Amino acid sequence: MWLLVGLGNPGDKYKSNRHNIGFMAVDAIADEYGVGPFKAKFQGEMAEGRIGGEKVVLLKPQTFMNESGQSVGKCAKFYKIAPERICVFHDELDLEPGKCRVKMGGGVAGHNGLKSIKAHMGTPEFKRVRLGIGHPGDKNRVSGYVLSDFAKAEAGWVERLIPALADNVPLLLEGSDDFMTRVSESLK
Repeated sequence: MWLLVGLGNPGDKYKSNRHNIGFMAVDAIADEYGVGPFKAKFQGEMAEGRIGGEKVVLLKPQTFMNESGQSVGKCAKFYKIAPERICVFHDELDLEPGKCRVKMGGGVAGHNGLKSIKAHMGTPEFKRVRLGIGHPGDKNRVSGYVLSDFAKAEAGWVERLIPALADNVPLLLEGSDDFMTRVSESLK
C-alpha cells in the first residue's frame, strides 16, 4: 500500500496558490484513476483506491501546511504504512517553474510542510516529488509568493505538469527512473 500526500492549504482562498500544487497533483491523480470520493478523515481529505496493481491512499491534509504532519502521521499509523511507501507532492522554491524532481529523504530546505511531516513521522526517509515553482528572488518575499496564485503566464506549464504527473504516477510507484523523464517530456 502507498500513501500519496499532496501538500497545500485548505479552503477556496488558497485553491490556486503556488503552495497548493501538491493538492492539485493529488486531485489529478484521483481523477485519472477513479480514486475516491474523498472523505474527511485523519484531519484531512482522504480517498482509497488502486493504481495499477497497487493499493493507494490519497491524502490532502486540512491542517494548513505548517501542521501537515499531524494528518500524515495519523494516516500512516492507522494503515501501518512504512515511510518508504509514503510519497509527498509539494511545491519547491529551489527548482525552476515546471521542473519535477523525485528525492528519497534528505533535508527539508525550510519547507514547513516537510518539517512537520518529518517531526510527526520521526524520520526524513519518505519520498518527495518536488514540483518547481521558482523563487521570487528575495527571501523576504517568499511567504507572499507561495501564498499567491499562479500568474496567467504560468498557466501553460501548470496545465501540462499536473496531468503529466497523474499520467505517469504508476512509474513512480514502480520506482522507475522513467517517471521524471516522462513528466519532463510532457512539458516540451
